[in-house]
Amino acid sequence: MSFAKLSEIIELSEEQKVPFWQIILQEDMRERNVTKDDSMQTMQSMLEAMQEADRTYNPELKSASGLAGGDGARLEQYRKKKNRLLGDFLAEIMEKAVKMGESNACMRRIVAMPTAGSCGVIPAVLLTYQEQRQVSQERMVEALYVAGGIGEVIATSASISGAEGGCQAEIGSASAMAAGAVTYLENGNNEEIIHAAAFALKNMLGLTCDPVAGLVEVPCIKRNIAGAVNAVVASQLALAGVRSAIEPDEVVASMKRIGRLLPACLRETGQDGLAITESAKKVEARMSQEWDITG
Repeated sequence: MSFAKLSEIIELSEEQKVPFWQIILQEDMRERNVTKDDSMQTMQSMLEAMQEADRTYNPELKSASGLAGGDGARLEQYRKKKNRLLGDFLAEIMEKAVKMGESNACMRRIVAMPTAGSCGVIPAVLLTYQEQRQVSQERMVEALYVAGGIGEVIATSASISGAEGGCQAEIGSASAMAAGAVTYLENGNNEEIIHAAAFALKNMLGLTCDPVAGLVEVPCIKRNIAGAVNAVVASQLALAGVRSAIEPDEVVASMKRIGRLLPACLRETGQDGLAITESAKKVEARMSQEWDITG
């Protein structure tokens, strides 16, 4: 796909009098030279892979570092309690976001949408929505096209790489994509879709990429929760009629500038931030010792 601005998608949608998602579908057909059925089957396969990853989550698995595994099950048990502050929707989103992130850390099959480090955001929001609202596979596929279109704009005009733009480019992008997708599912119009994406991305601007021991585990997995819940909040703002004072395309451009301003030590190098705390150093020392013994 070749869209550089969200406004381009909106203009085409209004000109052709077709929904947002269909513009993305048409562009995919043109770019990959595939039929409508082929394009939709590809997206359907991604949806099914997300569903399978969620369904086959194994709480007994631990990542090689020992930093990830089992927290998804803890959140599931907590969700079933009555004395929590969150409702069922957000509680299940939290659970699914962690389960997907842990599956990634444990080398299970996930969908990198848009990246492996942010793989929990979109599935957490969309799968929870589908299960709780009994939405068809077809409509979920349409929502994924909406997410894909937003992600393409961000990737083209800014970045989805933590090494290039910090975690705002990974979790932030995923959150914006999820916000737009769930707004579509809630029958939001084009303006509401892109303003939801703008709110979500604005809330993540400046987020650093500072993985402990260079692994996509801490703080990455728990940040997926923040990105997923943020997406829902952003969607609700837009659906309520609130509009971003900064135009959505300008928010994307700002993310690119901020990413360039972030020092290299805060862009996936592990040279600062959480990655150099005393706790992180202890983890690195333990891992080094264990791997030296086993190696």
